[in-house]
Amino acid sequence: MEIKGNIFSFEKEKFIKGKIIINNEIITDIIEEENDSNLYIMPGLINSHVHIESSMVSPLEFSKLAVKHGTVGIITDPHEITNVLGTKGLDYMIDNAKKTKLKIFFGVPSCVPATNFETSGAILNSKLVDEYLNKKEFVALSEMMNYPGVIFDDEEVHKKLKSAQKYNKPIDGHAPGLSGEDLKKYVNSGISTDHECTNVNEALEKIKLGMYVQIREGSAAKDFEALHSLIDSKPDNIMLCTDDTHPDDLVKGHINSIVKKALNKGHNIFNIMKAVNLNPVKHYKLDVGTLKKGDKADFIIVDNLKDFNILSTFINGEEIYKNGEILINNNSHDEINNFNISKINISDIEIENIENKKINVIVCKDGDLITKKSVEIPKIVNNKIVSDIDNDILKIVVLNRYKQSKPAVGFIKNIGIKNGAIAQTIAHDSHNIIAVGTSDEDIVKVINQLIENKGGMAVFNGKTMETLKLEIAGLMTNKSVAEIGSKYEKLNEMVRDMGSELHAPFMTLAFMALLVIPEIKLGDKGLFDATKFEFMNLFE
Repeated sequence: MEIKGNIFSFEKEKFIKGKIIINNEIITDIIEEENDSNLYIMPGLINSHVHIESSMVSPLEFSKLAVKHGTVGIITDPHEITNVLGTKGLDYMIDNAKKTKLKIFFGVPSCVPATNFETSGAILNSKLVDEYLNKKEFVALSEMMNYPGVIFDDEEVHKKLKSAQKYNKPIDGHAPGLSGEDLKKYVNSGISTDHECTNVNEALEKIKLGMYVQIREGSAAKDFEALHSLIDSKPDNIMLCTDDTHPDDLVKGHINSIVKKALNKGHNIFNIMKAVNLNPVKHYKLDVGTLKKGDKADFIIVDNLKDFNILSTFINGEEIYKNGEILINNNSHDEINNFNISKINISDIEIENIENKKINVIVCKDGDLITKKSVEIPKIVNNKIVSDIDNDILKIVVLNRYKQSKPAVGFIKNIGIKNGAIAQTIAHDSHNIIAVGTSDEDIVKVINQLIENKGGMAVFNGKTMETLKLEIAGLMTNKSVAEIGSKYEKLNEMVRDMGSELHAPFMTLAFMALLVIPEIKLGDKGLFDATKFEFMNLFE
């Protein structure tokens, strides 16, 4: 097979007019010659850090949209399903990924559970981590979120780090705001990437210590605007990633969307392509081609370098996507889950007023995983603290879905809904039920709907209940991205009609249970101070 066009070259840092020759998955030659093709042959795109589970579809269904957007490879952390199902979840992801042509490389989750301050469905100890790191499907130890465990020499944490070093596999980081001597110790433990930087100074400090900074632009966390200057100023130390992308966004684009943003900012195309191909290939030692002679034929064809429309995607020399047609026809119907609780009552989430004390409130921000703490005067009705719709201070509940327990209750500002309630079993990282609403009755109604469905999403606007069933671990479905994206967008529209102005209300809500990101969050065991890594009282 031969393909003509303007051929991208990392080695020459220019486009070559010519043709590439492909035999048995390999680019056997690149020949410079004049031709009349105006198309651009580019290295395939690689997402350096993504959680497939956040797309709410199986790896196979995820791949069908990813290749349409020019993705040839991803490094994925199956952290979410492992927190629900342990090694059964890991094995499911590996087996399902084998059904697609997309090159899916796995990291071994390092934090299952993410902390000991919440209840997950499984534990992946250092012995199991070592076993999985020894498998060829796993190219790294995934994000080490337990940075206090690294810094304060937690024995189990350091056993996992040493296993990765033993197998010569990179260790991904997760260290929002970490700086100074603590950061040095974190990096010196072998951790070599971070996707949590939110400003250039933070990123530069980490780069100076030898880390790769992964510029993240996902559905909830959007750091591109703050960090994109690094693409040209530090091209050898940058990768691009989505981290978490919900299905409605995946329908529109994937890593190619970030490439377009970078092109629109005027960044050098060769530096951009380093970030989405060459750097991840080198760092993770990926079996993915970089568009040179002797490499696997993994590449894309685009119309021009402004619009960057993907016309074709090739993986191992096979055209997987062509002019609107996705050439992956496999389907999957495997279902696994872990859900073991019965319905709750309104009395389970009521909070008694205590001597008219003020309360600690979570303050969320659209597009940001980091929250702030606010001290507020609660609204009291019949000596019970209730949602204060006028001041947008709503009750938030996290309920353990793995065993019958008392719900944890807190309050949150900036969700914005004026009626009804929403709930889901996507609640990073342990994926218990998380719900927020304007009344106790409505909160209990959506929680009990999820218990009946054994996972998914639910929206009740005061009159109508709409749900999205996620039959795979309460996180994913076998339906297509297009189908699930449409349903998910309908739920988002309902939430917006209820008054929320959040771009991605479900994604934002999912991270309100993520205890490893500051400042204040709610886990199934209670309100948590993520700066001090300790529980805090609801009452000030």
